[in-house]
Amino acid sequence: MTHDIVIRGGTIVDGTGAAAFVGDVAIDDGRITSVGGMAGAGREEIDAAGLVVSPGFIDIHTHLDAQIGWDPLLTPVSWHGVTTVLMGNCGVTFAPCRLADRETLAGMMETVEDIPRQAILSGLSWDWEGYGGYLDAIERLNPAINVAGLVGHSAVRFYVMGERAVEEAATEDEKKQMAAIVAQSIDDGAVGFSTNRFPGHVLPDGRSIPGTFAEHDEVLQIAREVGSRGALMQNVMDFQRPEMGNHELLRQEAVEKGGRILFSYTIGGSDAAGQRATAFMESLIDDDRDITAVSVPRGTGFVFGLQSRLPAYNIWGQKKFFGPTWESLAAMKFAERLAAVRDGEVREKLVDEAKAANQAKLYWLEATYWLGAGERPNYLAPSEDNLPALAERAGEHWSETFLRLALETDGRCLFTWRMFSRNLPALQDWLGHERVIPGLSDAGAHVSQVMDSGVSSFILSYWVKQKGLYSLEEGVRRLTSAPARVIGIKDRGVLAPGMRADVNVFDADDVGEQYPELVHDFPGGAPRYIQRSTGYHATLVNGQVAFRDGVHSGARAGQVLRHHA
Repeated sequence: MTHDIVIRGGTIVDGTGAAAFVGDVAIDDGRITSVGGMAGAGREEIDAAGLVVSPGFIDIHTHLDAQIGWDPLLTPVSWHGVTTVLMGNCGVTFAPCRLADRETLAGMMETVEDIPRQAILSGLSWDWEGYGGYLDAIERLNPAINVAGLVGHSAVRFYVMGERAVEEAATEDEKKQMAAIVAQSIDDGAVGFSTNRFPGHVLPDGRSIPGTFAEHDEVLQIAREVGSRGALMQNVMDFQRPEMGNHELLRQEAVEKGGRILFSYTIGGSDAAGQRATAFMESLIDDDRDITAVSVPRGTGFVFGLQSRLPAYNIWGQKKFFGPTWESLAAMKFAERLAAVRDGEVREKLVDEAKAANQAKLYWLEATYWLGAGERPNYLAPSEDNLPALAERAGEHWSETFLRLALETDGRCLFTWRMFSRNLPALQDWLGHERVIPGLSDAGAHVSQVMDSGVSSFILSYWVKQKGLYSLEEGVRRLTSAPARVIGIKDRGVLAPGMRADVNVFDADDVGEQYPELVHDFPGGAPRYIQRSTGYHATLVNGQVAFRDGVHSGARAGQVLRHHA
């Protein structure tokens, strides 16, 4: 028998966690027809000898809802073996939406997820009202990889309550309306519902987004509709405020049989942080509730450098720079900045202003690390190699070290402030829990602040190859069938006959991330970080080769994965 494609002689890691084996994978009409053994000839053959053949990876936490409008390739995640993404996390979505509310939802996404409002408004068709209509619009874009979507609490609440949605409690009738809209959204294809109860996620006017303080009964009425449809409840919670009762709310959400609960959880920097996190998880699942956490697999939070944002008192919000010279530098384009810091007189002024600053306000310095000057970023610097320590060893002020390293790399070097998951040994305790999926890439969000779209490659290069937290088989499982189960995808995530042919062929010894860089390819020239990959020889989506050696082939065979399908 002649097949459409045969992936020949690779080490097959099938996504189930079972032991790897060597054999062929045959593909016909977009589906896998045989796994293992020796397949017949292929009209196209991929030599996988010495390489790993796995299911395509599934990114369970993205905000590509807007970017897909102008970038149907969904980069950078698609460069890192991701063949399916889940959009609509954190309660902020673009549907349901009335014509008059477009600006409001775009502004909400801008302040919560750092996606430029004008890019959102100009880059999407906005020819929908309900969530099913939004998915129809996405389908017309012919994406290169598969997408699934959640309907967001903030959008649903604003659709029902208008301006009252921000701060007022819903009436009983409004709660029923919201639950009905969510039910209809799932029937129209949403794979679930997302809610956000973190007060720090705010509107442009500084108020917390709609739904943050919604009564538990409002969320639970929605959860009953979600659970009865076998769909997903995705949660962003503030567990530091006991008065919000979010711990108990998660447990109550999971009571409805058939539903699944997903929540985001990152750990702090203490040695016991991982153990506390696992104990917290055990307290949630003690009655065998279907609850899963997703967590970022490395220290992350903010990336900055001469090519992007500059350090300031409040590095996240950039409320105040150190003086007029820093203010002037921040207003320049990259080439102008580089020329300015090459001037010794300018550098002296920059250092003097930084030295005169109130050091007590620079809380981020102790958790700031240089990503190095190599082709691959160094995310693993130990705590004793933070920016102040580098400066002390060099006999410099931290600002002198920042500027010197910038000059030595022609302005390309970057630093990362580890706001989350600072302690890698503690993180290992947490990521090892069977109910934790490593991920939380936030792809499509915080595009000029953070670059975690390559975390699938990091998981393979660090937690599998270097650290051995996961075997290769288990690492692939957590990137494939585990998130597929949580989302509710039944025909992907495993290499088996009859499954959709989303497949990666990669070099387990070479897979990794290249150094991040800032580009200006969003609508209107808005900036974002991108990050290329290494080690991926081929990525197939629905039986077509979408990427070869990290380069798009031209194929756009992705599908919108709807719940009812």
